Amino acid sequence: MEENKRQKQVGQLIAEEMSDIFQRHGINIIEGGMVSISKVMVTPDLLEARVYLSFFKINDPRALLEHIKERTGEWRKLLGMKVKNQLRRVPELTFYNDDTLDHVAKMDELFKKIEEERKQRENNS
Repeated sequence: MEENKRQKQVGQLIAEEMSDIFQRHGINIIEGGMVSISKVMVTPDLLEARVYLSFFKINDPRALLEHIKERTGEWRKLLGMKVKNQLRRVPELTFYNDDTLDHVAKMDELFKKIEEERKQRENNS
């Protein structure tokens, strides 16, 4: 279902503020890699926010995601202090791994492999 205008606005606000919070707490650059918020989807009642995280060059993204999830209450409290004048209630936060970049990289590899195989067949013909 398509998000309405208010959902998009709240999602964008949460994404900006959570990025700032992660940056201040050193979560955005960790273990020589990066963590970024790729998107935030908010339910129509604005009470839940799904925060999708993108991990770049992180050795164990699952462990880091679990570490972030363990601190959900802390993140929500910090978010509440930042958006208290803009939202009546701070949405419940749920964190997810956004593996879109992984899929893109795999697709690129497959296309390159197909192209190489095609060239080999042409050279052998």
